[in-house]
Amino acid sequence: MKIIFSAFLLSFSVMMLAQDVKPPAAVYPVPSEAQMAWHDMEMNAFIHFTTNTFTGLEWGYGNESLSVFNPSSIDVNQWVSVLKDAGFKMVILTCKHHDGFCLWPSKYTEHSVKNSPFKDDVVKAVSEACKKQGLKFGVYLSPWDRNHAEYGREGYLTYYRNQLKELFTNYGPVTEMWFDGANGGDGYYGGANETRRINGRTYYNWPVTMGIVKEMAPDVIFFSDAGPGVRWVGNEKGIAGETNWNSITADTLFAGKPGIEDLLGTGSPDGKNWIPAEVDVSIRPGWFYHASEDSLVKTPEKLFEIYLTSVGRGSLMLLNVPPDKRGLFHENDVNALKGFRAILNREFAYDLAADAVVMASSYRGKSAKYSPAMMNDGNKDTYWATDNNINRASIEIDLRKNANVKYVVLEEYIRLGQRISKFNVEIMENGKWKKVVDGTTIGHKRILKLDGSGTGKIRVNILSSKACPLVSGISIY
Repeated sequence: MKIIFSAFLLSFSVMMLAQDVKPPAAVYPVPSEAQMAWHDMEMNAFIHFTTNTFTGLEWGYGNESLSVFNPSSIDVNQWVSVLKDAGFKMVILTCKHHDGFCLWPSKYTEHSVKNSPFKDDVVKAVSEACKKQGLKFGVYLSPWDRNHAEYGREGYLTYYRNQLKELFTNYGPVTEMWFDGANGGDGYYGGANETRRINGRTYYNWPVTMGIVKEMAPDVIFFSDAGPGVRWVGNEKGIAGETNWNSITADTLFAGKPGIEDLLGTGSPDGKNWIPAEVDVSIRPGWFYHASEDSLVKTPEKLFEIYLTSVGRGSLMLLNVPPDKRGLFHENDVNALKGFRAILNREFAYDLAADAVVMASSYRGKSAKYSPAMMNDGNKDTYWATDNNINRASIEIDLRKNANVKYVVLEEYIRLGQRISKFNVEIMENGKWKKVVDGTTIGHKRILKLDGSGTGKIRVNILSSKACPLVSGISIY
């Protein structure tokens, strides 16, 4: 009886010790709740639609006749349903591009859809379609306006801020606000037909402008080259850096700085702000529809490649799909998106890790709360962790059968900061471990493409981490 009671006490003591294991301290910076929700969306869509669609331009001069905007059979529900079926979670609409034409009946200008033959409020229609089909809605309002007579002067700032108030008051909720980096140059400017230069860092007084928006939408995500919510990735090719830190120091980001594109693509391990990269790319060579590009729509295979170099490198994929002159997504674009979805469904059909045994060289305080089993439990809010003084570790996945492995997917628990800076992956081949890939950062999600070799065991070796590593998910396909 004493032996049984002693064993019970020992077991109870071990259980209580495990419960008392403290969680890891955060490694700053860390994402806000709004940024975490943004990360989890993974794929969002851009829609570029304005007078450029009908004139064949990419950047309208600002003097385009309002009569040109007249889509013959517009169906915004088609846009949203096609995007939803392909797996996109948010639509960001170009409410006003550089030409200054507004897709809603703004009371602050006559250069809007209200004076076109079409007349209907496109922003309202898209916002309502998104609500109906369960997608988030975002807006793009170009700071540069080649139509407005006051651009470059104080009066334009009042105009711009009034239009932001219109959009956020009448068409919300707005999840993301996009500020383009194109600022100043030649334009119509109310008939002046001249070149106007501005200092993009000071002219718009962004702290005040964004503060006005924050009062209306406290959780809105701001995109610009420097954030502060999410940053540009430094290219429009659909490629994030293989090393991709979500952290960066905001005041190091400004146009014209040598190497700025590289910095935007990789981030900085010692950055002071959580400003992840958004990977914007168009399904066509241009951002607006041009019939001459109907044969140049990216293939499903190319879109999947972009997915691997954006979402698969810890970023978010923002794919532009422009409606044609009818006001519809062209059949070629629709078919490409359907094919892309089919590839995603095929390649990631079944997670072999769901039935695997996951082990690790150590885990935090021997607590079940931080055990290796947390990496394949299907819960993104649980994670494996090591003790504070252990920054190197190995994770072994026993599939319990041989399989042709094509992808290893790793996810860090980034709520407590991004940590891992170097790792590799090995597979068991003929009874020996064989290294198949080297990696640096992981972040929200890292997808590693292998050659499809047959194996029953995979090992992930974490070689360097800013603090004890935290991994919330491992998947094998």
